[in-house]
Amino acid sequence: MAGQTLRIQRVAGALGAEISGVDLSRPLDAAAIATIRQAFVEHQVIFFRDQALTPEQQIAFGRQFGPLNIHPYVKGMAGHPEVMEVIKEPADKVNFGGGWHSDMSFLEKPAIASVLYAVELPDWGGDTLFASQAAAYDALSPGLKQTLDGLNAIHSASREYSPAGHSAQKRSSMNVSEAEGVVGEYIHPVVLTHPETGRKALYVNPAFTMRFEGWKARESKALLDFLFEHCRYEAFTCRFAWRPGSVAMWDNRSVWHFALNDYPGQRRHMRRVTIDPAPVTVASPALSHA
Repeated sequence: MAGQTLRIQRVAGALGAEISGVDLSRPLDAAAIATIRQAFVEHQVIFFRDQALTPEQQIAFGRQFGPLNIHPYVKGMAGHPEVMEVIKEPADKVNFGGGWHSDMSFLEKPAIASVLYAVELPDWGGDTLFASQAAAYDALSPGLKQTLDGLNAIHSASREYSPAGHSAQKRSSMNVSEAEGVVGEYIHPVVLTHPETGRKALYVNPAFTMRFEGWKARESKALLDFLFEHCRYEAFTCRFAWRPGSVAMWDNRSVWHFALNDYPGQRRHMRRVTIDPAPVTVASPALSHA
């Protein structure tokens, strides 16, 4: 990658930028990685066109930003458990990811990023929407910000991956397990401060946020419903029209996304790797010398 110049073009006001001048199938030097990381944290979702990635190359790209996640409810590719094949066959009625959400917020340590690669696309439709939760937080009143800054929320896969949940619906080409009876609940702050930018973002989503910590579900509903409506306001969003070989990488700490299901009778095949936070290194106690 030495000698190549990456070009970054912003695509919307709230979030999103397209990066050109880079081949993700090849090893990237430190400067290229640093440029991509900076664009990622600044623009929250970044896009690449005209890539040709094998599963191994997509894994290698993702690992340059952190360890890769193995989804607890969706079986990965044979030989590559880190790679989730997101497929909707022509006969399938529901798609995977067809609702606003943040990937993996139902885990104790949620994923920080997702990298999605387009393998096969319908003739029309199948775009993905993204919404900046940093912009959503910025637009709140000072009083509501103060209230939310002190709250935590309970996240769980129990609703989305239960037998009746959207994500657990049977699809002919995806092996999705039901989560009923085996899923936990985890507490996350309602307002997340980004560790690299210091910018605050709302961290609740309709798929996995159940209630506020210390509140009943009924008490939580009105405020959560308000936030869910607010967070998808059009001015906070961008829309990506996929082409074969396109790649999107988004920051799950500050971004919702929504895969549109508007291509009945057509096939859509994507591959996803999901990046976990780097493990925290605990320094060993210094050895004393007699």
